[in-house]
Amino acid sequence: MADKKTNDKEAIVAQPQVPSDEGNENLEKQEKEKPDKKKMTPVGEKKEDQTILTSLEDYIKTAAYLGTKVITPTMRKYVYRRRLDGLAILNTLLVDKKLAEGIDFIKQFKPGDWTLICKREAGWRGAKMFSELTGVRTYTKKYPSGVLTNTVLDDFIETKMVVICDPWLDKNALADARNIRIPVAAICDTNNHTADCDVVMIGNNKSNKSMGLFFWLMSREYMKAHGIDRQLPSLEDFVGEELVLEEPKKKRIAREKKERDLKSAEGAIEEKMRALADKADEEAKAEIREEIGEKKSVSVGEEVAEGV
Repeated sequence: MADKKTNDKEAIVAQPQVPSDEGNENLEKQEKEKPDKKKMTPVGEKKEDQTILTSLEDYIKTAAYLGTKVITPTMRKYVYRRRLDGLAILNTLLVDKKLAEGIDFIKQFKPGDWTLICKREAGWRGAKMFSELTGVRTYTKKYPSGVLTNTVLDDFIETKMVVICDPWLDKNALADARNIRIPVAAICDTNNHTADCDVVMIGNNKSNKSMGLFFWLMSREYMKAHGIDRQLPSLEDFVGEELVLEEPKKKRIAREKKERDLKSAEGAIEEKMRALADKADEEAKAEIREEIGEKKSVSVGEEVAEGV
């Protein structure tokens, strides 16, 4: 009896199981939902960091990542390292990230609800172009003292938010904004204090190239967010000059050395070829002179013979 049960079990195990149509569908579904091993990122491997707003080359060409020799405590966390000449270098990915956060904050306000203030000359061109494209009220060159706080003034304005380009140069506007308790967004360099700024965008605020880049990105994103249908000028129009990607110093020195070595080698080859050519010319001239001499001697002998 035990042998019979064992044989029955073996027969059941040996019998192939034919999957039903429903089973096939479930299997296909599981196969589709199963993650692709080739596309899966191994544990511990980080995805390559990328910029959000624009390419890394634009930040490099405009030197937007370049700071000053002074680093304040509030800006130290954004500094990547120092150059040999003492200038601080900002983390470019953080420059891009903080600028994106600042633009997202600015986009919440309509053009008539906030004010842009830029006392630094390097940003005048970009600030004016931004104002023309978006219609945002902008003060350049000089900020009218008390324009936000003194209601008696003829040029008194009401605004919900202020953007400044340097907390030190635009300190009067920053103080007025603090007095009336409205938010302040600021572009801060390594020498700026950020304690009184609600939104901090980090970057080089002392160069027309970097400021042109910042205002170009702000214009592009703000116009998209508010549906402003205007032609956006190029980045070089905001900057005011042609942008060239500067070659790193080590690569430039190596390239120049290679070019010098190549020129010296080419010069040596040219000298050698010239010497060989001169030698061949001299030999050819000597042969020609010998042939001419032989012909003259033969012709003279014939004339003498005929005369006799």
